[in-house]
Amino acid sequence: MQRTPLRQAKTIDNVFNSAYWHLGQQDFTINEIRTKLERKTENQEWIDIVLAKLIENGYLKNNFDFAVRYCELAFSNQLGSGAIKRKLQLRGITAAEIDTALEQVMDEQNVDAYAMATSRLLSKFEHFHGTNKEKVYSQMTTKGFSRAEIDHALSQHPERDTLRSKLAVKADKVDLTTEIIKLFNKGKGETLILQELKQRLIDVTDFEETLYQLTLTEDVDFYQSCKNELAKKRYDLSDYKEKSKAYAYLSRKGFGSDEIKEAMNPDDE
Repeated sequence: MQRTPLRQAKTIDNVFNSAYWHLGQQDFTINEIRTKLERKTENQEWIDIVLAKLIENGYLKNNFDFAVRYCELAFSNQLGSGAIKRKLQLRGITAAEIDTALEQVMDEQNVDAYAMATSRLLSKFEHFHGTNKEKVYSQMTTKGFSRAEIDHALSQHPERDTLRSKLAVKADKVDLTTEIIKLFNKGKGETLILQELKQRLIDVTDFEETLYQLTLTEDVDFYQSCKNELAKKRYDLSDYKEKSKAYAYLSRKGFGSDEIKEAMNPDDE
C-alpha cells in the first residue's frame, strides 16, 4: 500500500514545524528525522539547517545519547537487554554504541537484570492458569530476558510448581485406552507403546491394567500384531543373518521375545 504523498514544504518554517511535530510524538534518531523530512521537502539545504538547529537546541541527540535515553526509559518499563538491543539496532544504532549505553545505564541505575525479570514475571503472571511453560518463556524472551534470567524469575515465583509444559497440558486431556489402541493399530509393541506414552508425559499409572483389559476384549493382541508386522517384510528366515535382522526389527517395534519367537517359528508350538 503506497503512502499518501505529504503536502510539500513551501518554506523552511514548514520543515521546522514538521520536525517539531514528529519529535512531539516520540524521540527519534537524527537519521530517522532526516528520512521523515525528506518526505516533506527535496531541499537538502533546508533539511540540514533544521537538523543542525534541532541538535544545537537539544531537541535531537546523537546516536549514543539517544541510546542512553532509550535504555533509561526501557529499563524503567522493565524491558530486558535483549529487547533493547534488537529495537536500537532496528533504529540504526551500532552494536558498539548500544553495548556502551547499556553498560553505562546499568551501572548508573544499578540495574539487576535477574531482579527485574522476577518483578516483571510476578506482575504479568499472578498464576499460570490458562498458559504453559513455552508461552511464558516466549513472552519473557520477547521482552528481552535471557534464559538464565527467566529461569531465575520462575524459581522465585510462588506458583512455579503449577507451570506445566504444553506437552503436559495436552497429556492431561488424553484417554489412555484410546492412545494404546491407536499405537497398537500402528503396529507397535508393548514396550514401544509404553515408551512413547511416557515421552508424551501421559500418566501411565494404569497402563498394565488397561492393557490387560484390552487383551481380554481382544482389542489388543500383540502376538498377532507381531506376525502381521513380520509379514510386511521379506526376511528370509531360513538365513541366520536375515533371521537376526528380523528379530532386531521386531524388537525395535516393541515386541517381546515370546511374541517374536512365535511370529518367526509358528510351527514350534
